[in-house]
Amino acid sequence: MSIRKTLVNLFSMLWRGVDGLRKVLHLFVLLFLFAIVFGALSSTAPSLPSKAALIIAPAGGLVEQLDGDPYDRAIEELLGEEKPQTLVQNIIDGLRFAKDDARIRVVVLELDHLGGGGFSKLERVADALDDFRESGKPVIATASSYSQGAYYLAAHASEIYMHPDGLFLPEGFGIYGNYYKNALDMLKIDWNVFRVGTYKSAVEPFLRTDMSDEDRSSKSRLIDQLWDKYQADVVAARGLEQDAVSDYSNNLLVHLSEHEGDFAETARELGFIDDLVTHVELQRIVVEYVGSDDTDRGYQSADLDDYLAHMRLFDGVKSSKQNVAIVVAAGEILNGSQSPGTIGGESTAKLLRRALRDDAVKAVVLRVDSPGGSAFASEQIRNEVEALRAAGKPVVASMSSVAASGGYWISMAADRIYARETTITGSIGIFGMFPTFQRTLDAIGITTDGVGSTPWSGQFRVDREMSDDAKQLIQTVINHGYDDFISKVAEHRNMDKKAVDTIAQGQVWTGRDALELGLIDGIGDLEFSIEMAAELAGLEAGEYGTRYIEKSLSPTEQFALDLMSSAKWIGIDLASIKMRSSSIERLAGILEDAATPLLRFNDPKGMYAYCFCTIE
Repeated sequence: MSIRKTLVNLFSMLWRGVDGLRKVLHLFVLLFLFAIVFGALSSTAPSLPSKAALIIAPAGGLVEQLDGDPYDRAIEELLGEEKPQTLVQNIIDGLRFAKDDARIRVVVLELDHLGGGGFSKLERVADALDDFRESGKPVIATASSYSQGAYYLAAHASEIYMHPDGLFLPEGFGIYGNYYKNALDMLKIDWNVFRVGTYKSAVEPFLRTDMSDEDRSSKSRLIDQLWDKYQADVVAARGLEQDAVSDYSNNLLVHLSEHEGDFAETARELGFIDDLVTHVELQRIVVEYVGSDDTDRGYQSADLDDYLAHMRLFDGVKSSKQNVAIVVAAGEILNGSQSPGTIGGESTAKLLRRALRDDAVKAVVLRVDSPGGSAFASEQIRNEVEALRAAGKPVVASMSSVAASGGYWISMAADRIYARETTITGSIGIFGMFPTFQRTLDAIGITTDGVGSTPWSGQFRVDREMSDDAKQLIQTVINHGYDDFISKVAEHRNMDKKAVDTIAQGQVWTGRDALELGLIDGIGDLEFSIEMAAELAGLEAGEYGTRYIEKSLSPTEQFALDLMSSAKWIGIDLASIKMRSSSIERLAGILEDAATPLLRFNDPKGMYAYCFCTIE
């Protein structure tokens, strides 16, 4: 009996302990829930002073869609690890709100941390700056030094200031890349390449040590057009002499020597900068518009993110019973389901199907910013565009900075295609690659042998040399893929197939060229494309809304984020518990980013419609 009593007492103690732990955990959860509710009740839109400067400080690249899963991005933001990127639409919306907001007296454009993003995105922001200035309010551009892209935006400001020790160097546009043939030869790697298209240069780095004449001709034509456009826009915006930019760039050493090597003074004297000022001096300039305060900036201001949160709260939802849906397709095109910032054959098709099933969606704008990728995934997306049209929902493809190769593939089935003059498109061609490493292995004493039941057994092992039959098989598939590509272009664009082949062959075109060649229907941006989609659907202005269809957080993910936000709100430093990356890890990240376009390719047939056409 004593043993039994002891066991009963032991289990009773254990139960009380477990029950006590349950109550503690229950209390902990309740405290978090209380913090969430209290935070929600106490959080109001950020208040704005009666006079304020709107601070627009783009960081990283300008993008049509933020990279990564929304949940992962939110976690990174809470931990202070988010990748610097700036959503173009946020700048557009901020300037649109500020134009008619009496509290915003001036826009301060801080451009030190702006990265790349594509010429057409810069143009879109510049257009928004011009539109804002029609209100009579000034735009002040400031930077320690100006990159070429940053200066393009600054040129559309009312006043341009730079630090006395800064510089502005218009380098022009270029397309440069690495060539791997010598390295592959030294490593004894056979990089088997299959392509169609004289100008399909995506595979050249694996076949050559330099740029081919055909590729050099095509890319030169491209960058010359863009550079001419850059110069013309800057000159017009600043009221400079027609050759001012080219003169500055071509005769830089002469100009510098005339000003004792002072970059800043040279830029000011030539009219590119209005004045050279320190941070303190700039502060005094802005104070004259909005008054001073005790913040770090020293003047009354609102950051773009806070301002948008405030204005979007009161502006209300723009969705209605009749909508033009916007689906963003940004990044490389890969097979399967992918996170935002990358186009997945399945995931992007799923978004288009949501638009198809939504009775409130009457038309769709497919916003494309992609150099292409998997041919199979591109075809999946094109199929969904056709399904929308078959259901009576018109589709307009709106091209951003790049809509080339696979990016054109997913656009061509739309009812209308619009791009900017500076959009990079075309690159209609197909390629495949299959590296084998048998010579590499042989060099270290490893050989491969075996038997197979058919002539194709073992033919596609990377440790065996490709046979002539295997090479012929892949080339046949690539030839068929190219023929399919140009046939679809001919069908959708109502063109002769031979005429398409002439302008295809992997050639890259600007939007201006594409319009002349019949590859697009007109020059226009996202807003114009939305209007055209509405018109095709028979929707009158003011009678329809817009709705972005995109991946969103699940209720569970939102709950987890709310818990973490509440923890941060009550004083828990989430950033302090994150793992710091070492220099080696950061270097690995850089190398991974460089190799990503190749390493991520996953087309089931190994067939790609991709354009390596990044312009620097």
